[in-house]
Amino acid sequence: MVGAGLLLLPFILHKMSAETVGIWQIFQTITLLVTLLDFGFRPTFARNISYIFSGVKELKREGVNVTQGETDYGLLKATIGAMRRFYRWMAIGILALLATVGTGYMLYILHKYTGDRTDALIAWILLISINSYNLYTFYYDALMQGKGYVKRTQQIMIIGQTLYVGVAIGLIYAGLGLSAIVSAQLLSTLVRRVMMKRVFFDKAMQESLATAEGEHDEKELLRIMTPNAVKIGLTQMGAFLINKSAIFLGSLCLTLQEIGCYGVTLQVMDILVHCAMVYCMAFQPKLAEYRARRDMTALRNKYVLSVLFLSGTMLLGGAVWMLWGNPVLEMIGSETRFVATGVLGVMLLIRWLEQNHATAAFFIMSDNTVPFFIPSLVTGAATIVLLSIGLWGLNGGMWALVLAPGIAQAAYQNWKWPSVIIRELIIDN
Repeated sequence: MVGAGLLLLPFILHKMSAETVGIWQIFQTITLLVTLLDFGFRPTFARNISYIFSGVKELKREGVNVTQGETDYGLLKATIGAMRRFYRWMAIGILALLATVGTGYMLYILHKYTGDRTDALIAWILLISINSYNLYTFYYDALMQGKGYVKRTQQIMIIGQTLYVGVAIGLIYAGLGLSAIVSAQLLSTLVRRVMMKRVFFDKAMQESLATAEGEHDEKELLRIMTPNAVKIGLTQMGAFLINKSAIFLGSLCLTLQEIGCYGVTLQVMDILVHCAMVYCMAFQPKLAEYRARRDMTALRNKYVLSVLFLSGTMLLGGAVWMLWGNPVLEMIGSETRFVATGVLGVMLLIRWLEQNHATAAFFIMSDNTVPFFIPSLVTGAATIVLLSIGLWGLNGGMWALVLAPGIAQAAYQNWKWPSVIIRELIIDN
């Protein structure tokens, strides 16, 4: 998704007005929110599917007892049924929510939109369809991951994203607006899901599931998997409130041009952060191994190198961006610009602080502890409050969008988790 967004971004900025880019940023934020509304069930489902293929005969709320032997296809069949049941109701709920509350929100936003409203409404209807269908078929991702089809999943994603970018560019230059991008997303999603279904449910799998025996209650399986899933999901929701809520609240009182400017800046920021976190993320499997061996020296070295890589990438990338960002947009004829240089500098500092404490959090989690569940939610709620005060109480405009999450995180998370891991790995060792 990061690569596809980067490839498509110049074409969108070249062909679309600043207002249209603002609407597109709102669409992207809504899509991201929908992916988080499974409340952590997707990774939980994937983990339990892995247990089943490893020989587990019974799923548990905590811990796992692996039994050597054949896969229990009866348990697998019931788990797939539970997944389908869960996502069916989630998809229906999302469809209803987007069709009512979401449509009301979009109609309010479109009152100040001077572009093609018909195109925007068609794109919105397509977006509702994509998000509902995508949520219902989330269990395909869990099945592929749980079965260990990592390479095949990546191949399918590359095919889907290539199709998305190619079709979107073609439709954009054919004269379509927002509906071009959303139509390409719909086609890409359908192709990816069909390919995943064919890979997982091959002839052998279909035969095994058809002849599977065993009594397993789908509702009970859901109850077993729910507690950990909800904890993960609410933590992700806190992160969403911190980083993305400004798009929703800002769109209620700022112009669409300003939202487009902020949204595009945020999108490029996400790409830079993704690159800066590559080193840390690449060693996630190793961290648990170091913890198990109590190899604190290796952990300390990886932590220091992760922070250095993060800092160097953010510093170098940020400097190039501040110097050449807007001139490049001018060269491609974009109406949309990045935020002012001073605002961008503050955004870069805030995101570096955020990723610094996120790096520390990854190292803390390697010890199988998640102490930041509640702080994440509290910080997300504080961000909403500060955004509301900054936008409506102080008329802070763009600065309110930038400073609210920064202040909320600086109050606790920015210093708490680095101090915990530094004390553990450096001071006490």
